[in-house]
Amino acid sequence: MKDLLTEIWESIRRNKLRTALTGFAVAWGIFMLIVLLGAGNGLMNAFMNQGDRFATNTMAVFGGVTSKPANGYQTGRRILLNDNDIVLTQSALFAEHVDKISPELFKGPYTLVFNNRHISAYLNGCYPTLQEMNRIEMFEGRFINQNDIQMQRKAIVLAASHAIELMNGGEDYASMIGKTVTAGGITWQVVGVYKTDRTAQRVEDFVPVTTMQVLMNETNSVDQINFSFHGLTTEEENEQFEKTYRAALNRAHKAAPDDESSIWIWNRFTQNMQMNKGTHYIRTALWVLGILTLVGGIVGVSNIMLITVKERTREFGVRKAIGASPWAVMKLILAESVSITALFGYIGMFLGMVACEVMKMTVGQSSVEFFGETVRLFVNPTVSLSISFGVTILLVVAGTLAGLSPAMKAARIRPIEALNET
Repeated sequence: MKDLLTEIWESIRRNKLRTALTGFAVAWGIFMLIVLLGAGNGLMNAFMNQGDRFATNTMAVFGGVTSKPANGYQTGRRILLNDNDIVLTQSALFAEHVDKISPELFKGPYTLVFNNRHISAYLNGCYPTLQEMNRIEMFEGRFINQNDIQMQRKAIVLAASHAIELMNGGEDYASMIGKTVTAGGITWQVVGVYKTDRTAQRVEDFVPVTTMQVLMNETNSVDQINFSFHGLTTEEENEQFEKTYRAALNRAHKAAPDDESSIWIWNRFTQNMQMNKGTHYIRTALWVLGILTLVGGIVGVSNIMLITVKERTREFGVRKAIGASPWAVMKLILAESVSITALFGYIGMFLGMVACEVMKMTVGQSSVEFFGETVRLFVNPTVSLSISFGVTILLVVAGTLAGLSPAMKAARIRPIEALNET
């Protein structure tokens, strides 16, 4: 083993430039693969975080505008959802799949007043189940509960950003619990403060939908119906359910059952499936680009080994003439090939992981303002150690295969022909 390592070192030392260029190609290939994967992971994580605001097994339903005449009505009629649609959604017709439900009624903007401080705010009337469906995280206090709904309490859950403005700075959310604020000419008691979702189109404060309907003269009116569901695991099953559900709502509003414009359904489950498909395609493309770059380095190793065999033909002939076996010659070429790919492969891996960490500490901490919202471009743009080491081991195996053909050529050299080589 010591003699083998000595021979490899001497071969590399005699051909410094050639070895350095070959090693650079190998290191660059694995470096680019890891950086591409890291950047892709960062983009995908940021993208998935934007779509992670809602539970995936939920649907949101909105009224639209009819596009077909039906029941004596012309096209262009606005469909407004109401309490009867909530009852229909909860009925035995859809009980097989529908779990929890929450309507939403949006009003505003209103001037939200507290201790002579005024801010503009929207109110969202809802059920307690909306907290789970929209993954609302509480900082202090509680969300709307069932007693608020049944007793039509004037309870309000403030967004953290609104609470900070009303307190004129600071984050002592507990001090707001139990205080009263005014919005829309109505006095509300603060029961909780929730974490503001900065990716949302607008920041809202939540109140019981029953209270809003009564106090704001919106009885039997809702803007949106949300519900969670189960048992729909494929796109085909979801499409069939949506078709049946939309037809039922259309009939309730005297619209054509097959009119897809009168009722809009946002299925977050199928959206999540499509997002997963998209991220899979992007990651696959990144892997293909990185591996092609890596293959360039492997081809370089193979070519260099072929040149090495050509230059050392006489040497190999002498070795075989004095008793060296074909395997001994093959072992020398393979060992040199593996040494170059392993050494420079791990160098490229290390530098790639360092580059990912630099991205994480720089670009990964930055954000941009997009249509008034703060959006992070990269979230954790790194590659796991298992993938990094796995790719590098694959590179070493590829380096072995790259040196196999030159090694077999060297092993087939006949001593007499090698000694006559000029």
